[in-house]
Amino acid sequence: MKFSLFAALAIMASSANGFSAVAPKTYTSTLDKAWTTPVEEGAEIPNVVFKTRTRIESDDENPFDWKDLTSEDLFKGKRIVLFSLPGAFTPTCSSTHLPGYEAAYDEIKKLGVDDVYCLSVNDAFVMRQWGLHQGLTEDKTVGGLGFEKVKLLPDGACQFTRGMGMSCVWDSERGFGERTWRYSAVIDDMKVEKLFVEGGEVVQNSGPDPFEVSDSGTMVDYLKSKSN
Repeated sequence: MKFSLFAALAIMASSANGFSAVAPKTYTSTLDKAWTTPVEEGAEIPNVVFKTRTRIESDDENPFDWKDLTSEDLFKGKRIVLFSLPGAFTPTCSSTHLPGYEAAYDEIKKLGVDDVYCLSVNDAFVMRQWGLHQGLTEDKTVGGLGFEKVKLLPDGACQFTRGMGMSCVWDSERGFGERTWRYSAVIDDMKVEKLFVEGGEVVQNSGPDPFEVSDSGTMVDYLKSKSN
């Protein structure tokens, strides 16, 4: 016990005399190039499994159970607007990106779109709480996809994001692990009809978080141009 005390005092004295402390360890993430190279328009989207929570018949305070949905379940035979963002509860995503699409939902549907999905690399629990926090109207029917208008897709394991070539990290920049780059797309029957990638490319540990082309206004303008 005495030795431990003396040793601790010696270490403290050494630090006070100018000896530098051990630098923090950094474990960097290296992503496969294919995961960070965006797919091209005309390409087929990856068919992966989304781990979702679906409402069930129950009086429990948490009336949900796990439900696996594949990309084909969500996109096949449909024309879908998808927008993807770095994280639930983050500033731009919460103040502008999701609210913009929620406000434009009815207009987008009238322009030949079956539904609108918001994707983030977060789990199903986080995505639901974010939706509630955003004031989205919850779909309380049994088997519902969470919310009445924009549907929130949890890509918690980053499988869809990697397959789309949109994977990035902000580990040294924001303390984020692997996330999705910000983008939007029109997906028609499992194929990418139109793709809007912020900055035109995926950037690792980007300082800026660009938000210029994946917004709802740009998407509405595109859809109108195709419906004329």
